[in-house]
Amino acid sequence: MTARPPDGTNGPDVFVEDLENPQLSDDDLHHLQRALRLRPGDPITICDGAYAWRTARFESSPAITGDIVQVSPPSQRLTIGFVVPKGDRPSWIVQKLTELGIDEIHLLTSQRSVVKWNPEKAERQLQRLQRIAREAAMQSRQVRIPEIKDIREVRRAAADSGAALTHRTGSRPSLKHSVLYIGPEGGWDDSELVDMPTINLGPSVLRSETAAVTAAAALSLLREDLLDNHSP
Repeated sequence: MTARPPDGTNGPDVFVEDLENPQLSDDDLHHLQRALRLRPGDPITICDGAYAWRTARFESSPAITGDIVQVSPPSQRLTIGFVVPKGDRPSWIVQKLTELGIDEIHLLTSQRSVVKWNPEKAERQLQRLQRIAREAAMQSRQVRIPEIKDIREVRRAAADSGAALTHRTGSRPSLKHSVLYIGPEGGWDDSELVDMPTINLGPSVLRSETAAVTAAAALSLLREDLLDNHSP
């Protein structure tokens, strides 16, 4: 049957690889036991990360109690990309984008990038951000985990996706541009703005993490038809 995502009435959500033969990872088992204080037999919701879920009872191998529920994918995929900022802010951004229901997250570099990752560090950071996205998806009761793309230069990413860049001279957000890229702290280089559509997130100068959340919230509300979707 087709239905909505779980609403929390059947206990906390946890991802498993196989809904027919669910097994909890050691980390998830520890979290449910120690952090959430679940006891054997307590209700949980298990999800496959690909829009399907079912109810179960908490055990190291959860006991199935309900049929598989298949949730329809969204009518339009939403993507937010951001030029990687310093410190732990990428983790915070990925967490919030996941909570807001973004489907795809692009890690970017630009002419004014401050952060420079070598290939080994980029791979470690990508794996870390994927773990953060998974945890955030469980916490926010998502039925899928967003895809996080390897870091690449914004020009290349924009050519592949047909993205728009966020900029104060741009037009208002709409689903015409469901792929939005957030610039670095120093702003986009003029060469990066040439022949690129731009989207305005308001009159204030925003930090990159604030801009990412603002863009994600706008697109998410537009997709859910909670804001008027006026095309430019």
